[in-house]
Amino acid sequence: MNRDVDVIVIGAGFAGLYALHALREQGFTVATFEAGTSVGGTWFWNRYPGARCDVESLDYQYSFSEELATEWTWTERYATQPEILAYAEWVADRLDLRRHITFETRVDGARFDEESSTWRVSTSDGAVTTARFVVTAAGSISATSVPPFAGAESFRGETYHPGRWPAEGVDFTGKRVAVIGVGSSGVQLIPHLADAAGHLTVFQRTPAYTVPARNRALCADEITLAKKNHAVLAEQKRRTFSGINLPMTGDAILATPEPKRTTVLEQAWKLGGNLFLTAFSDVQLDLDANELMAAFVRDKIAAVVDDPATARALTPTDYPIGGKRIVTDTDFYATFNRPNTDVVSLREDPIVEIVPTGVRTESGLHEVDVIVYATGYDNLTGALTRIDFRGRDGFSLKDSWADGAHTYLGLATSGFPNLFTITGPQSPSVLVNMFAAIEQHVEWIVRCLTDLRESGVVEIEALPESERQWGEQVEAAMAMTLYSKTNSWYRGANIAGKTQQALMYCGGLVDYRDRCDDVAADGYRGFVLTDAAALTEEEVA
Repeated sequence: MNRDVDVIVIGAGFAGLYALHALREQGFTVATFEAGTSVGGTWFWNRYPGARCDVESLDYQYSFSEELATEWTWTERYATQPEILAYAEWVADRLDLRRHITFETRVDGARFDEESSTWRVSTSDGAVTTARFVVTAAGSISATSVPPFAGAESFRGETYHPGRWPAEGVDFTGKRVAVIGVGSSGVQLIPHLADAAGHLTVFQRTPAYTVPARNRALCADEITLAKKNHAVLAEQKRRTFSGINLPMTGDAILATPEPKRTTVLEQAWKLGGNLFLTAFSDVQLDLDANELMAAFVRDKIAAVVDDPATARALTPTDYPIGGKRIVTDTDFYATFNRPNTDVVSLREDPIVEIVPTGVRTESGLHEVDVIVYATGYDNLTGALTRIDFRGRDGFSLKDSWADGAHTYLGLATSGFPNLFTITGPQSPSVLVNMFAAIEQHVEWIVRCLTDLRESGVVEIEALPESERQWGEQVEAAMAMTLYSKTNSWYRGANIAGKTQQALMYCGGLVDYRDRCDDVAADGYRGFVLTDAAALTEEEVA
């Protein structure tokens, strides 16, 4: 079988763009398929009002290229969706990547041909493309999910999901709007919807710990300094726990007496952003320490929200702060002081069904014109299992992962040779700066494929025992944190029927980088490699 290209890359978000660029630089022929009409991935689809990154923009960018870092200039501390999308489009043009990308084309399935050691990838335009290797950059948080609410199909009004927001926008002026969900997207959306809607009803299952973003325009001096020191800062980030150069106090909150404890918390609150959690070193490891920080945030909610009953409804009490993804906001809690905004606690008043005119809970009908399902995503695994990957003997990835995802280093899975995942399950992924995670994965994969090419290897496949051992390490790392004390999408708890497991490696980026580099340096320990000669001998036999 003649191959069309050496490597197929699925997705043209920031992971796919860097994979395409890095592979091309090493002389590989590459075909990239993207379902959207342009690049950007998450930032192409999430066009909802208020969409903004929760990592500071000076860190949320590529670090592999000094030219990219010095030629682009961010305008705000936390960049908006339009600015991030503009950055992705600029990078694609600056690196001349678009000519290798087929847009408006979704990958429907991919089957591994064992005789030729190639993948046959079928796309929505009816074409089949063959390649030795497939690299998935389909996104960690991209597979939208809406619970199967009874009667949802009967609703006569408008429905939206933040992850598939219309590019032309939506006019909510004077309308009765329901938002179901208060994760990151819901928290960002709600203040904007309240400004336009005639009435806004927020349906909330679990209150969120959210910290003020304190967004602002970037100063000329800090932009100049970041560009001047790009190379040093980029190398420092590669050796950090989170992929961000964090100012850590090193102090434990339990060992910090009052009034210093509250002073430090107030300073971190005024600074804003999700780095609030780094104000003390022990809050993510010790429940007693965590409770001190959580109580501080609860007091802030009570101070902002005028109505005590509403404040109580919006206040998390039954899980640690940071146990779920910490959310950053702009005027979220203050929005509930508006006369046109209220909250329904679904724990006390569950949704019974969606009806043609609105949302019916146990207490009665809430008539609305629009429903926004801010209900999240099938994170880490959904974007992969929704593609019909077929490995050895035609076995599907969805069936292989039916009892939980199993990978080696979050990079590959047994039974699926020559298939690599970028920031997929069991890698540090969303727990660290995504750009740092993407660059580490892409660089490791490209190094691997280059080594295989030079040594004549045509197949690489993770060993089941390597997966088992890695899975145990992933679970052990999460067990040391408070993530294990909370039902969240970090463990797949947001999707009915999904096996709950540690979906991310919590040991930090630098530790993970060292582990991956050690595997590569040891001849790709934990993988089985097959060269062309051995494959020919098997065919003859």
